[in-house]
Amino acid sequence: MKKIRIFIILFLVLIMSGCATTTQQVMTTQESQVMLRSMQTRVFDTTDRNMMLRTIIGTLQDLNFVIDSADEMLGTITATKYVYNSVLKSTVTVRPRGETQLLVRLNAQYGLKTVEDPETYQDFFTALEKAIFLTAHQVD
Repeated sequence: MKKIRIFIILFLVLIMSGCATTTQQVMTTQESQVMLRSMQTRVFDTTDRNMMLRTIIGTLQDLNFVIDSADEMLGTITATKYVYNSVLKSTVTVRPRGETQLLVRLNAQYGLKTVEDPETYQDFFTALEKAIFLTAHQVD
């Protein structure tokens, strides 16, 4: 009888320690998702969605992407680029943020894995900001 009590106590301790690790992993995952989303998103002070979509298409083409699809109604653009025998797939969404801004989010994936390197997103948004500046000043 004493052995059964010890076994039950050990069993409960193992279950409790397993739950604590899972909670910590969930918090870590949520923090990393917030960081990833902040890397993937920029806000621009314009409401001209059509101009933004066209500028994004031009920027992706300048970065050697091939445009797979673009949907003006949904505000999405999907593009593909081949890098070192791998496929880099990018999806950009544009949606209004308030009455005076647009929110642009880039989601890049190598195969099935999301790109977590901030430099990839910084390169895209730097190129996009330059293209927006050139478009606003009507430089071709």
